Amino acid sequence: MKQARIDFKLDGDGPLYRQIRRAIARPILAGHCAVGARLPSEHDFMDRFGTSRMTVNRALQMLADEGLVSRQRRNGTFVAAPAVEHAVMELRDIGDEVAAAGAIYSYKLIRQRRARADRVVASRLGIERGAAVLHVVCLHCSDGEPVLVEHRYINMAAVEGWAEVDFATTPPGRWLLQNVPWSRAEHVIRALGANNDIAQMLAIAPGAACLCIERTTWHDNLPVTFVTLTYPGERHRLVGTFTPGQ
Repeated sequence: MKQARIDFKLDGDGPLYRQIRRAIARPILAGHCAVGARLPSEHDFMDRFGTSRMTVNRALQMLADEGLVSRQRRNGTFVAAPAVEHAVMELRDIGDEVAAAGAIYSYKLIRQRRARADRVVASRLGIERGAAVLHVVCLHCSDGEPVLVEHRYINMAAVEGWAEVDFATTPPGRWLLQNVPWSRAEHVIRALGANNDIAQMLAIAPGAACLCIERTTWHDNLPVTFVTLTYPGERHRLVGTFTPGQ
């Protein structure tokens, strides 16, 4: 396992253990440390920051509690895969979910265009109303049956490389997960009746019950994408695993 080679810098603000926590968290949240990369040992951090093992251990434990690192006894500390704080679900590629269910995944781009952010999109992305966004609408299928309509807005000013992507063959959610490390996500879950467009794409009756997930995703505290995911109610379920205190 490769060790992360990062210049961890203290900012001089507040208690040392909190400075160390921020010094390690910043490059992880910025995507400079690959998931699974080994961090320097406690002794390395002690020498680097000129402090005690107790102080370093306290900082690393805070990071572990926040889900940014994974501590393995005798093996070291590793960059953890991103996880939403107190999440009821993970950010997963729909194609992986379909494959995990033993079905064949397929995808269709419905339309793609540059648009101006309306009030809702501007609010979710933290941008000015009328700012340029990329609007992508696509359909995801399982064994040929529609299971998800995706309306995605990408903050073009915050995401590099989107113009070179062929979204006719590459789902936007998959591309973002692979190319734009996320540091935070927010879900809003609600039930709604299918409008005519959604009903036609999902091959259900207008007004049929649907599950809608609205998600905003951040990279290093900058909102990069807002998406509305609409599932036919009878073909989808949410599963969450909880432990006491979550």
